[in-house]
Amino acid sequence: MKTSFHVLTAVLTLIGAASFLSAADRPNIVIIYADDMGYGDLNIQNPDSKIPTPHLDQLAREGMRFTDAHSSSGICSPSRFALLTGTYHWRRQHGITQSFGPPFFKNSDHTLPQMLQQAGYTTGAIGKWHLGFDWTFKNEPSGRIEQWNRVREYYTPDDVDWSVPVSGGPLDRGFDYYFGDGTINFPPYAWMENDRLTETPTTEMNINDMPYNTLEGNWEFRPGPAVKGWNPYDVLPTLTKKAVAWVHKQEADQPFFLYFPLPSPHAPIIPNDEFIGKSEAGAYGDFVYQSDWVAGQVLQALEDKGFADNTLVIFTADNGPEGYAWQRAERYGHFSMGELRGLKRDVWEGGHHVPFIIKWPGRVPAHTVSDEVISQVDIMATLAAVTGVELPANSAPDSYDFLPIAQGDYRSTPLREATVHNTYENIWGLRQGKWLYLDSPTGGHRKMPEPFMKLRGYEEFSSDVLLFDMEADPGQRNNLSEKHPDRITAMAALLQQYRDQGYSAKR
Repeated sequence: MKTSFHVLTAVLTLIGAASFLSAADRPNIVIIYADDMGYGDLNIQNPDSKIPTPHLDQLAREGMRFTDAHSSSGICSPSRFALLTGTYHWRRQHGITQSFGPPFFKNSDHTLPQMLQQAGYTTGAIGKWHLGFDWTFKNEPSGRIEQWNRVREYYTPDDVDWSVPVSGGPLDRGFDYYFGDGTINFPPYAWMENDRLTETPTTEMNINDMPYNTLEGNWEFRPGPAVKGWNPYDVLPTLTKKAVAWVHKQEADQPFFLYFPLPSPHAPIIPNDEFIGKSEAGAYGDFVYQSDWVAGQVLQALEDKGFADNTLVIFTADNGPEGYAWQRAERYGHFSMGELRGLKRDVWEGGHHVPFIIKWPGRVPAHTVSDEVISQVDIMATLAAVTGVELPANSAPDSYDFLPIAQGDYRSTPLREATVHNTYENIWGLRQGKWLYLDSPTGGHRKMPEPFMKLRGYEEFSSDVLLFDMEADPGQRNNLSEKHPDRITAMAALLQQYRDQGYSAKR
């Protein structure tokens, strides 16, 4: 691994986990999780970016920016599950949690908030959950609507028992407090606080009868129950205020963990008025700019409360940018995926290669950049090391501790033996060192538009499998599979081993 220092910084002496056993020494922890934000959307790592991201750029300068970090999946719910459990999503399921769907979790799962809660942390989740609840239904869905060229069944307000607490959500996964909208484009369109909606839905919302306009792209809304007067433009501002207020309620003598999963810049692309025109990448760029501002509000709250020097902050995103990024690149010259190939859903690099920043004053050297390959499944083992917690047997089976890397440890060998890349069950990849193996002639789950392929100089491949040197070819243009058959065989065998044995981390 090559770790570069942009200012003269002494390499810190590694600090053992035992140093963090007392509550007074344990840092507060904040994870800000963007939704559908591409690697190239962060201004500091895209020299051609058309979007200012001043707060996240400053966060990166104050800590370490990882240039080769990955989500578990190229879509939403699976990546969130993986982050919160240290377990690859595909060990449980590949798809997202659908509207009114059951929990992604099993009750036997040991989660990151449970680990921190048991270590004495106050734990809060504010924002997009999208990992399911155990809803109480009165009957089967009675609504019918034609959407996306098919008839969709959906629950109406009369189909759900709103009078009982909603189990299976954040409070049952280790969070002391939850406030959010569940998922901005999935019903119910209502606020939930802890395990109850704050208001009973009495009407319905669907894309055929929306009272508002998006500023780019489509609404992407699923039909279903809504509270009267529900305004999607209020979601991000409300969550921001709630997160800031929650931070201000915390006390210096009690460590806390805030999980702040944003609903942005995921579609619907709906920046608020004061952010319109702040970028040169259209409404999406303005929405990214607003998302950066939201992160800045939480960081400022930490400063205002005197918590900043004892808070470990991680910023990352659940997957790559949505398909609107193709047209955005052609229209504005802004490439949300950066130099990477592919978008959300893809096993191409752009589907899961995400921004990742960690700041921890006095522990993680400022102004540093690491090209070490890490995954969001590694957050659990790393925070266990930070807090001096011993992980239970069989928990976090795919999680590596990258704390030594974050503290400036130069390594001659990679931290991770290998990293699995996957979204749906039909395409798999394995990254090992600089090599990336795909068991398919493509990493895409939809066809890239011809104008964009020509713009980037891409060609389709004809071989059964693919192999790329990611150090020399991050854009995945040069397939080397025919030149290295032995490597293909070895990597395919290791991928199968990981899938069969139930774990991949070296303990």
